[in-house]
This record gives sequence, C-alpha cells and structure tokens, in this order.
Amino acid sequence: MAFFELHSESRTVGARAGVIHTAHGDILTPIFMPVGTVGTVKGVHKRDLVDDIHAQIILGNTYHLYLRPGTQILRQAGGLHRFEGWNKPILTDSGGYQVFSLTDIRKMTEEGVRFSSHIDGRKLMFTPENVMDIEREIGADIMMAFDECCPGTADRTYALQSMERTHRWLDRCIARFDGTDNLYGYQQHLFPIVQGCVYTDLRQEASKRLRDLDRDGYAIGGLAVGEPTEVMYEMIEVVNDILPANKPRYLMGVGTPWNILEAIDRGVDMFDCVMPTRNGRNGMIFTWQGVMNMRNKKWEDDFTELDPTGSSYVDHEYTRAYVRHLIHAEEMLGLEILSIHNLCFYLNLVTEARKHILSGDFATWKAAVMPQIMKRL
Repeated sequence: MAFFELHSESRTVGARAGVIHTAHGDILTPIFMPVGTVGTVKGVHKRDLVDDIHAQIILGNTYHLYLRPGTQILRQAGGLHRFEGWNKPILTDSGGYQVFSLTDIRKMTEEGVRFSSHIDGRKLMFTPENVMDIEREIGADIMMAFDECCPGTADRTYALQSMERTHRWLDRCIARFDGTDNLYGYQQHLFPIVQGCVYTDLRQEASKRLRDLDRDGYAIGGLAVGEPTEVMYEMIEVVNDILPANKPRYLMGVGTPWNILEAIDRGVDMFDCVMPTRNGRNGMIFTWQGVMNMRNKKWEDDFTELDPTGSSYVDHEYTRAYVRHLIHAEEMLGLEILSIHNLCFYLNLVTEARKHILSGDFATWKAAVMPQIMKRL
C-alpha cells in the first residue's frame, strides 16, 4: 500500500483530498495536527482529543522531549506513543526551529548547533545524525529532517547560505535515517524540509532538489516567520508547483483558519500550529461567525451558548457569560474550554474543506466562509 493516496483534486484550484497510511492509522487530508510539545496538547485531555476534537495525528517536539523527560525514559517506555498513551500517528519536528530561536545561547557550525538548555543551562549539541537518532527513539511515525529555519526578513546572501547548509545537513539526515532501523517494530517516514526564505529562485532550487530525492513526503518550512502573508502564499505556490503531486505536503507552523484555507487552495495537505491552544489560553476563540475575544465586557451578560453553531460539546454546555467569568477569574477550566473549542473548530474546518473538495465545490464554499471566519465579533 502506498504511503499517500490522492482521492481528489479540484480542477479549478489546487485543493486536494487524500489519505496518509501509517502504522498507527490512516490520516485523512487535508488535516490539522494539534501540537503536543512535551508529550501533551497543553490543557487538553486525551479523551477530548479522541472523542470530541477527533484528532487523527498530533505532534511532539524533538527539542523539548530531548531535554525532558529525555530519550532514555522514552526508550524505556517503548516510545512516545506508549509514554503518553496515544495510539494514533505522531509527527515530530526536528527541533531546528526551537534551537535557532535561541539566538543568544546557541552557536551554529557545519557540524551542527551547540546550544544551552533553556531549563538548566546544560551545554548540548544537535547534529543531523543525533537528531535522527533522537527522533528514532521518540518513535514518531513521521520525522522531520534537521534544517536551519531562516528568518523571513533575511537577505538573499544569508538565505542562500542557509538553504545550502540545510541541504548538506539533509544528506547527512538521509544517510543516518536510511542506515538505522526503527526501534519499536513499525515503519517511520522521513520528510525533508523545503527552505529558501522569500526568494523564488531559491525555493524553486530547493523544491527541485528535494523532489529528486523521492522521499515519502515533504515539508515547507521557513514561512510565517516575519514575511508578509501574501509573500507566504506566493512561496507556497512556487513550491507546490514543483513538489510531486503523489506525495503529502506539510506547511509547518501555519496558522490562522484563513491561512489554512488559502494554503489548502494552493495544494497543502498537512498543518500544525500552536495558535488554537495558545490563543484559547489568552481568551480568543475562532468560530464560523468570526473571532471572539472572550475577555471583552460585551460577553459579560450574554447567556447564549458559547458558539451555537459549534461542533464541540463545550460550545453547547457553557454560556459566553460563564466562560468570560472563568477567564477573568483565572480559572483553569476557562482555558481548557477555549482550547478544546478552538481545536474542534480547526479540525472541523479541514474536515469541511475535505468534504467540499470531494464534492467539487471547494472554491465556492471557501469564498463564502472566508469573510465570515475573519470577522471580529
């Protein structure tokens, strides 16, 4: 069975629907993946992820899991799936973004990146080889190659050097991945990451080089890191025009619901972002009517359901006034309710997108819902 099957592709736009087959289950695309940085989606119980949010796959973060609990504990547990009790697919990033965000406490060389732990100051190093080993020990179904995440504002000279280093590191990642076995008895898959910043020729060069490697899937990195939104969309089009149609495409770290619909329109299959839970913890929710800030006084005496058209039990079980009260009282339940709501909305959004791709009216549906979901209530 192929790793990825394409079920439908719109004839008027680039939106596609497919299925990714992994050892821990199938993933229907397009898909949004909740971020479980340290072995949990922050503030959300596993039963809610399964029964209400209907998450098909979640993420783990290589950098954070390496620091704690550490790969020795994960290996003793039998991998991250068993450690956190999650029997569906897991994707791990390579930790590159986290390492490169530690601007003042890391040093990059051709060998890799030396950095200080943000927890206890320990001196550590990530190389393409040991990152592959760490991701093997975590046991993710889908692993990301170790790359340099180039800032969206970088000049072309830096972007070129960064891309070329990413490609040299990728060669080492592939050699290590192909030269080692899985540790837990099931197949793992390695995705290279397309870099190139905001420069069309660099993105084209990177896409062609990675395409020729013929790996199981591809990630698009280095976007939503400071560049204008329209430039991000342009880079997605450039990359997806070159990447093979029969492989899944993963846009890393993006973004708002409207970003996701625009990227689906341009042929992206997989998404992740901390926005649903992070914004939820700050009192913001996304709905089919628009964006709501639950801290606002206007909801103080609004006793209607949180989101009458929502797909989550929390939308119908709690009123806006009550949730606003919880947020202002700094009760943890309020943060949990809004996190669950936002994740339900994101998963419902991509599920609806898939339905309309398969029915052939995605473009019409997207044009109708975009103005609604972007509205500030």
